[in-house]
Amino acid sequence: MTVQLLERRATQPAAAVKMAIADCDIHPSPKSMEKEVYPYLEKRWQRHLETYGVRPRQGFANGPAFPKGQPDASRRDAYPPNGGRPGSDLDFMRQQHLDPYNVQLGILNPLRGGQGVQNGDFSAALCRAINDWQIAEWTSKEPRLKGSVVVPYEDAAASAAEIDARAGDTNFAQVLVLSRTAEPLGQRRYWPIYEAAARAKLPVAVHAFGYGGFPVTGGGWPSYYIEEMVGHAQCNQSVLTSMVMEGIFERLPTLKVILVEGGFAWLPALAWRLDKVWTRLRDETPHVKRPPSSYIRQQVWVTSQPTEEPEPRRHLLDTIEWMGWDRLLFATDYPHWDFDDPTQVLPPRVGEQQRRQFFMENARAVYGITG
Repeated sequence: MTVQLLERRATQPAAAVKMAIADCDIHPSPKSMEKEVYPYLEKRWQRHLETYGVRPRQGFANGPAFPKGQPDASRRDAYPPNGGRPGSDLDFMRQQHLDPYNVQLGILNPLRGGQGVQNGDFSAALCRAINDWQIAEWTSKEPRLKGSVVVPYEDAAASAAEIDARAGDTNFAQVLVLSRTAEPLGQRRYWPIYEAAARAKLPVAVHAFGYGGFPVTGGGWPSYYIEEMVGHAQCNQSVLTSMVMEGIFERLPTLKVILVEGGFAWLPALAWRLDKVWTRLRDETPHVKRPPSSYIRQQVWVTSQPTEEPEPRRHLLDTIEWMGWDRLLFATDYPHWDFDDPTQVLPPRVGEQQRRQFFMENARAVYGITG
């Protein structure tokens, strides 16, 4: 269930959630670039950032075409009392989120990490610095948190080098790319990223958003912010179709892919449609040796936020059953305004084993985390 928390000042009691939870989408932010990120960024790139700023691969000078309704897309109660951006204060995150919701595993997805920046060398340097920052400010201080290897995905060679450098580092649970890229993510220019992730035994998380240099629709820029928000699901469908039909999963049978913050109710219908069309056009793609749904069923996971909310709500359970309870990972999107509360996210009549899968066991399995 999607909720917007406007004026809630007090955290919930520690006993509010008894079941241990894995939150697979937490967004940390530097409190200060100068104090926290600059120590890991060469002087050259510090000067570059101060002089030219961060230039994304799109036509707007600063940020998205449709700014969020609140600063930083964040809950109003998520601003730390001692100052700083939402998601920038570890102690406040513990108090407001990790402790009251019994989050025993939290996956960090930094969205201010230099991905999709026009200057490729700067993008690689900033991604590397953000990865070092995650260790210094977050994972080394809080064992419940795991970082994502942020990579400059438009430069696959540099991305693979960063993944190889972080391979075996238990501070990281996955590789992070964004869904709006210069070309569909199944294209061969991105294959070194997946090969490196498979070598490192790290899942690849494809998070909604990013800048590929193109509108979010197939025919131009939309009129309304709601169109961009709904477009995340459409973009993830295109991403997944590209990855399946380009043969990535056939080529790399151990690769795991997680689609983050793009909804999930569309997944069964997409799999059915791909299977139907594949049976008629399979001679065009002989490298796809099995029905597309079988690759999706074995190598693809999705996060719960944002959860679709059909009426009646039992239809959501039908969708999850079609998809498989073992494919769904719980996520809150903390500290953003469309935060999903774990006490409200599931409809009634969900069994205990299904709840344990959803809230913890699936995440431990996909990330290979035991104990």
